[in-house]
Amino acid sequence: MGEKKKKEAQTARWKQVIVVGACVLFVVLMIASGMGSSWLTMFSSAKPGDTVVIDYTIYNANGTPIVTTDKTVYQKAVARGVYPLVAKQMSVIANQSLTKALDPIDVYTVNGQTSQFALFGSEYNAISSQLVGMKTNQQKTVALPSTSAMSQPWSAEQLSLNKVNIDNVSVGDVFTMGVSDNPADLATNQSAVSYLRLAEVSRKSSAGIVVDFGYPTADIRVVSINNKA
Repeated sequence: MGEKKKKEAQTARWKQVIVVGACVLFVVLMIASGMGSSWLTMFSSAKPGDTVVIDYTIYNANGTPIVTTDKTVYQKAVARGVYPLVAKQMSVIANQSLTKALDPIDVYTVNGQTSQFALFGSEYNAISSQLVGMKTNQQKTVALPSTSAMSQPWSAEQLSLNKVNIDNVSVGDVFTMGVSDNPADLATNQSAVSYLRLAEVSRKSSAGIVVDFGYPTADIRVVSINNKA
């Protein structure tokens, strides 16, 4: 083959490569355009004011999951004889404080019944502040604040009024309790709205018990980021 024909053949191959490359790029752009602008959030990080959808698991002081959106976490817990509450993914506005004392979250119990779990405002705020700078699929363990109000003594008499014999209670037992953003109303009105919280017996004496319903940590994972307009 002459030199001229070799150059022509080489040029033809380069043109073919360029055409194929252009076609591939075109297909990629078509797919991206079909996804809208949401695909860009895969590479962006959450900024204050963005709405961030998260998976989360809240743990007690012993590292036992209390409520989770993670199927794997739930299955591992069940294998150990523990049945966390199951929740849906949650939308949180990054770095924006909750204006209420608590945020009710829909949860499912082991028997399939629905209830509302009380996520305290301080816990929501801790999660919200940690979302800033996170990217899609990034995971983080968040320290949740705890106060002395999250630890309460219950006398033997109080337990008896609730048909609980103190002799049958041990440290580590878990109680279901109701909390409200209006404790005074809850104390005087039996029909007042309350939200679920799981409390663990941390101390016991002949006089009564102490129950803790604060949770020290939550694992979060960013599912999606909806940038603030």
